[in-house]
Amino acid sequence: MTMFLLAAVGYFLGSIPFGVILTRLSGAGDLRQIGSGNIGATNVLRTGRKGLAAATLILDGAKGAVAVLLARHFVPELGEHAAMIAGAAAMIGHCYPVWLNFRGGKGVATMLGLALALAWPIGLVFAVVWLGAVLLLRISSLGGMCGAVSAPFAALAFGYPVYAAGLAGLAVIVLWRHRQNIARLRAGTEPRIGGNKA
Repeated sequence: MTMFLLAAVGYFLGSIPFGVILTRLSGAGDLRQIGSGNIGATNVLRTGRKGLAAATLILDGAKGAVAVLLARHFVPELGEHAAMIAGAAAMIGHCYPVWLNFRGGKGVATMLGLALALAWPIGLVFAVVWLGAVLLLRISSLGGMCGAVSAPFAALAFGYPVYAAGLAGLAVIVLWRHRQNIARLRAGTEPRIGGNKA
């Protein structure tokens, strides 16, 4: 029952669509009708409002971190398993929010937030790989996927096998959510930051 409650709280926390809420409150319109239709920070940036995009990125990351921290605070006796379940549920909530007919974001920011809360060295590796890949390759989606995939390997390297297993599952979700981006990468049509789509 405790695990079920943890998952439920994590899911509903993660399902808060901050990108949609912020763009509507700012008068930028319905984010789902803009650009790719995604509810994450990258699509918020397409509204031309960098501050909103930054706020969305931070809040989406915070959802995962808060879920982990709540689990540790209220059920510390369950240890790593409780933290991982709550964080994973938050990311699933972000990707598949009930309020938006289960059409949510791609999960990169939320996964980064929960990884930082699980063990900051894991999150640090995630962030460095994500930003490094974006700066080097100039492709936002590829950077996010690289960061997500690096997380379970970092967890193993730092001695967190429970987190490694959970993060591996979440990395698969990130890759699945990016399947259209992967198809464009294979076709050579994925847009680069500051460049043309072709």
